[in-house]
Amino acid sequence: MKKSAAKESAAEKTAPAGAPAKTAAKTPAKTPAKKAASAKAPAEKAAPAKKPESRVALVRRARRMNRELAEVYPYAHPELDFRNSFELLVATVLSAQTTDLRVNQTTPALFAAYPTPEDMAAADPEALEELIRPTGFFRAKARSLLGLSAALRDRFGGEVPGRLEDLVTLPGVGRKTANVVLGNAFGVPGLTVDTHFGRLVRRFGWTTQQDPEKVEAEIAEIFPKSEWTMLSHRLIFHGRRVCHSRKPACGACPVAPLCPSYGEGETDPEKAKKLLKYEMGGKPGQRLRPPADFPGEPAPPLGAG
Repeated sequence: MKKSAAKESAAEKTAPAGAPAKTAAKTPAKTPAKKAASAKAPAEKAAPAKKPESRVALVRRARRMNRELAEVYPYAHPELDFRNSFELLVATVLSAQTTDLRVNQTTPALFAAYPTPEDMAAADPEALEELIRPTGFFRAKARSLLGLSAALRDRFGGEVPGRLEDLVTLPGVGRKTANVVLGNAFGVPGLTVDTHFGRLVRRFGWTTQQDPEKVEAEIAEIFPKSEWTMLSHRLIFHGRRVCHSRKPACGACPVAPLCPSYGEGETDPEKAKKLLKYEMGGKPGQRLRPPADFPGEPAPPLGAG
């Protein structure tokens, strides 16, 4: 009896208040251990959530980025060689899935052979295909060129129309191509939502949309209409020269302090400088006949290297 009473008394001393003695005897060290662990490693405070950017702040930041890009690329321009609206329309159709440089190297011989819509509409398909072969997808592009040339001849008196609703009825012509022609041949403001434009507006946090028409609609609400054409040129210039798809040159980017995606690419200034392309990297541009204020060298003709 004495031994039993002694055991019960010892158990009661180790049990927490209100707990049965037998339960406490089985797990005497759990509660103190938890307290000790808690004392040694206090819980870390969670970082405060970043305040979401307001609509007003986004618009101000976007417009400031546009102003700064305007200072970097005062010479921004369409990078397709053209002398009239028909040449620009054809060159833009050919630019799908290839570089403007390759188009510019191809079109001199093309326009020498077919200078007008009437000439191109009457072209031998195989001869046309051979001339535009360097641009890739030449069979499909030849069908588009023959179709749009015939439509210009038959429905528009051999002239390129100056309205978006008319342009998009032509074979191979979508909103992007129509806006290129309107903005650069007719002076009608338009946003050119190509792959570079779409990539940059998402990286800059101006939109999260993926569909080109939705991107166009959202960006159009941020900037005044008068800025649309030049904004397109600046973003496309920046996308080709600095803000590349796979490895953007963040360390050499003039708008890095305003970009929420800074750090996706190379941040070391010297390493980033080596990633710059075209005139920013000390190399020729894409046009064989660049504007007079272009600071780089003209591109070489086809076969010249």
